[in-house]
Amino acid sequence: MSTSSTHTSKFIVIFTLALVVTAVLFFFFTQKDEPNQDIILSEHPDISGQPILGNKDAPVSVVEFGDYKCPACKRWDETILPQLQEDFINDGLVQYSYINTLFHGEESGLAALASESVWHHHPEAFWDYHQEIFHQQPAAQNHDEAWITPLKLVEIAAEIEAEIDLEQLAADIIEQTFIDELTADTEQVIEYDIQLTPSIVINGTLVENPFDYEHIKSLIEKELVD
Repeated sequence: MSTSSTHTSKFIVIFTLALVVTAVLFFFFTQKDEPNQDIILSEHPDISGQPILGNKDAPVSVVEFGDYKCPACKRWDETILPQLQEDFINDGLVQYSYINTLFHGEESGLAALASESVWHHHPEAFWDYHQEIFHQQPAAQNHDEAWITPLKLVEIAAEIEAEIDLEQLAADIIEQTFIDELTADTEQVIEYDIQLTPSIVINGTLVENPFDYEHIKSLIEKELVD
């Protein structure tokens, strides 16, 4: 091979590598700088009558639209919520609310009816019950797998360290005593066009990625300063 051909080949290799490196760097920086696609709602969801964890006079309200049969909601409850409690809720800076979002059929409704019953009759036991339902959600859940039944929901109530009237709970589930509360929740799901669970709203801002805790934290801190 001639010297000219060797130089040409080297030039082509170097030029190609330069193009690849440029493309990789362009992708990296454009992805890194891409802003969060949060949505500013017309108003913050109505949390009157909803379960509230923390100081009811806290300046920042965090609302979760969640479903007890949703695997992602289980993960959020077990990973993000504890951080939120440690950093903000326990200090009285954030109040956290949960709105039932019935995306997975009849079982979602049964669990929501049970949680509403506990909230109404035994509010002091609500959050333990709420967390235990998620805890007992099968780890590798098939959305079509039936695991939430009235009996299971009563058993969960019996297992937590709280005095819950189990007969009253069973009756409320079967008789759909708190169906109006579920209807009110569903109206808010429709009003705010909630498409996924969990959906997290912070003082009227619907967060794009509910698992980006650093972003959630920054939004809360901004609200506290403003």
